Amino acid sequence: MAYETIAFGLFAAVTVVSSLGAVLVRDVWHAALLLGVSLLSFAVHYVMLQAEFVAAMQILVYVGGVLILITFAVMLTRHTSTEEVTNA
Repeated sequence: MAYETIAFGLFAAVTVVSSLGAVLVRDVWHAALLLGVSLLSFAVHYVMLQAEFVAAMQILVYVGGVLILITFAVMLTRHTSTEEVTNA
């Protein structure tokens, strides 16, 4: 069995599990992190297909841009409890 096949199977499993986790997990922050793992594993698949430019664009546009915007949206819309507001 070739190393490429083992690596493909490993990253395919990471892609499927992290994509399902991003959809099924209840915490928004964990969903955003799992989405980042999924997008990075897609970039690895592009590298395995010898499409390095597409992999670089995947990382720059989706992981670097979209995921940062999602992270900022999650951080800015966090619900604060009344205890934190009264203690501040």
